[in-house]
Amino acid sequence: MKIYNSVEEFSPDFKVIFTLGTFDGVHIGHQSIIKQLNEYADKNGGESVLLTFYPHPRHVLFPDDQRLKLLSTIEERCEMLKDYGLKHFIIQEFTPEFSRIKSVNFVRDILVNTLKVHKLIIGYDHHFGRNREGNFEELVNLSSLYSYEIEKIEPQKFEGIAISSTKIRKAITEDKFEEAKNYLGHYFSFRGAVVKGKKIGKQIGYPTANIKIDNKWKLLPNDGVYAVCVNIGSKEFKGMMNIGFNPTFDSQKKSIEVHILDFNLDIYGEDLKVSVVKKIRKEKKFSSVEELKKVLKEDENKVRQLLK
Repeated sequence: MKIYNSVEEFSPDFKVIFTLGTFDGVHIGHQSIIKQLNEYADKNGGESVLLTFYPHPRHVLFPDDQRLKLLSTIEERCEMLKDYGLKHFIIQEFTPEFSRIKSVNFVRDILVNTLKVHKLIIGYDHHFGRNREGNFEELVNLSSLYSYEIEKIEPQKFEGIAISSTKIRKAITEDKFEEAKNYLGHYFSFRGAVVKGKKIGKQIGYPTANIKIDNKWKLLPNDGVYAVCVNIGSKEFKGMMNIGFNPTFDSQKKSIEVHILDFNLDIYGEDLKVSVVKKIRKEKKFSSVEELKKVLKEDENKVRQLLK
């Protein structure tokens, strides 16, 4: 997959089979669009192209609103889109100036004159242009003028429910990770670097990898203890994760710690991918270290049973 950091970098010498959108989480609805792009491209001698905007438009237009957290960072999206077979990924910087482009000008100047779109395959509810004024109907109306083909994709459903990134975010904030998995087609995950911690876990028999995440917009699970799968390079391990403040030790700083089962290698500085399978319990303050160790053993048994 080729990555471009602006629409100006993209100069195609092939039929552009195109879609646009945030594609947050790259859920099964997004996967369906990519599959359709590639199938059409293969039959008609073209290549699949996705245009997305970064930062997220809401983060630019409403900078004081911190509520919208995203299922995937732009790096995670790149990785997933590559895995699902996308050929070209254009990441256009979204600015206040860009937001003021009228929808008709966006189609003419960007989709037609710059990107040279041959076929546009787009989600049923997509909006674009100034104040989100552009929609599927406008794209249809302009298609004869600019000689591009257009096709609408209806919502993908799971058990009768239309899938959206918003629904998946809600499921995660409600600790419904199996529901999120059904919509995503994979477990919700995050990436981070292993940094040095206080080594409290090691002292009580549960050494942990302390994970640092730099992206403030990344959605993370609620505080608590979780069953997780951990990827280090090409290898996957089972683990248990705690997110929170370690109240038994009166910590004032929130941390993400993962105890990888049956593992004892030094992985400081490594990049880990953590896939969240299920919440085991809420974080709790224990009256003694011995009580904590007892509960951690119970947690471990539950995790082993769940992930076996």
